[in-house]
Amino acid sequence: MQFDDETAFARQLERAALPAVILVAGVEELRVIEAADAVRAKARSDGFEREVYDTDGRFDWDTLAGDFAEMSLFARSRLLDVRAPTGRVGKEGSEVIAKFCKDPAPGTTLLVTCMEWSKKHAEPAWVKAVGKAGHILVMWATQRHKLPEWLLLRMRARGIDASHEAAELLAERVEGNLLAAAQEVDKLALLVNGKQKIDAKRMEELVADSARFDAFKLVDACLAGEAARALRILRALRAEGEAVPALMGPIVQSLLQLASLSAEAARGGDLRKAMTAQRIWDSKQAQFKRALDRHDMARWEGFAVEAGRIDRISKGRADGDAWIALERLLAAIAQPRASRLLATGIA
Repeated sequence: MQFDDETAFARQLERAALPAVILVAGVEELRVIEAADAVRAKARSDGFEREVYDTDGRFDWDTLAGDFAEMSLFARSRLLDVRAPTGRVGKEGSEVIAKFCKDPAPGTTLLVTCMEWSKKHAEPAWVKAVGKAGHILVMWATQRHKLPEWLLLRMRARGIDASHEAAELLAERVEGNLLAAAQEVDKLALLVNGKQKIDAKRMEELVADSARFDAFKLVDACLAGEAARALRILRALRAEGEAVPALMGPIVQSLLQLASLSAEAARGGDLRKAMTAQRIWDSKQAQFKRALDRHDMARWEGFAVEAGRIDRISKGRADGDAWIALERLLAAIAQPRASRLLATGIA
């Protein structure tokens, strides 16, 4: 069964038992996480035990296939939570998932979540097998003109009575950022507590300007590979009077984390454990993994060295223009072909 929005999918979860297999995919991390969380909550309430599998280039699909076989020998209800951030599982993964769909283990639900999706992702045999054996929920990017309606639904679910004009104002303030929008709705729920209707004027009083750029949004844009957006944010920060030293903390921290994670991956270590140890939480791990795929360990180390040089320039301890150097570094992080722009000549 195919779904293209969370509402119909949630209704199906409420009124029926979990199917043998569920694919939840999309391009907006928040929506994918929340839809998958709804499946996990349903499984938990139905007494399922949960096993988590993070697939990456070194994932052994035989492990999952072996667990399928084990399910047939025991009467426990299990949710096998497979995370495939890129939406690509390779030939081996496709064969394992398709085989399960053809002959599901009793009392077992396979949940596959993907943080990237396109029409081409729907072509492999394993996706078609999921469609025949269970549910597929694919959520495309929320269009800007539909964001107010998304916000209204979210606010109503939390007991907030807001006008459409108020939702439009909130949509403008969060600049299309669903995570920021969700955080603002949660804060509104605490502030209002269902006691009043929120019109545009009251919304303006209650909500901080979440569209204001900051260093963390700058880092997010780079890790997402959005060079143009990163440079736009940087120029906006400069226009607001921010200084380069104030921006370097989050940038340097992220680059050191990525250099360390790249080294861990090169050693064949467990990236998930390494990320957790570095306090990179679930909501950010897929973003870090995608960034790691763009550059090798030497390049991440080079980026960290270049960030240190820019920090020294910004503090008058080295020659150069810190703003120009930072622009080039951010472009190189987001787009591999821009690395040639760096003064340090990172390959």
